[in-house]
Amino acid sequence: MYSRQALLDIHERAHRSLQKLLIHCRQFSPAEINREMEGFGYPTIRLQLHHVIGAEEYWVKVLQGRVEADDNDAAFPSIEALEAWRAGVAAATGGWLQQADADAINQPRKLKTWGNREATLTPAHVIVRTQTHIFHHMGQVVAMCRQLGKPAGGMDFPLL
Repeated sequence: MYSRQALLDIHERAHRSLQKLLIHCRQFSPAEINREMEGFGYPTIRLQLHHVIGAEEYWVKVLQGRVEADDNDAAFPSIEALEAWRAGVAAATGGWLQQADADAINQPRKLKTWGNREATLTPAHVIVRTQTHIFHHMGQVVAMCRQLGKPAGGMDFPLL
């Protein structure tokens, strides 16, 4: 059982780390954030970051009864554009959590997902999944930063 406050705390900490990584990535040139690297599902830093932000946006909209998936990575050509989008998505998720019925967030319910598929999902699990997903892709971006000669450290889930 997750409380609304616990989910808000996890969300805030995850986005604090993601914001820190975006700040680190500002030092890369456009060519570097778009350099394709082998071994990654999303082959560039920019696409990794676009994917993780877009995934959270998608899943929170699913919780709101909206299925909106747009592969619009060209609309976010820079780290600054990605940071602005991240801030908006974080605010939307935080807003949804603030207004979510505390009991309903832990109750499985039928939701429509991509392709008009129906799935029985627990909203709290959807939120936790989006936040753990952030750290999965942050690890990949950190590895990419290292390959570009600019390692990033301290990107774990913040304990303080």
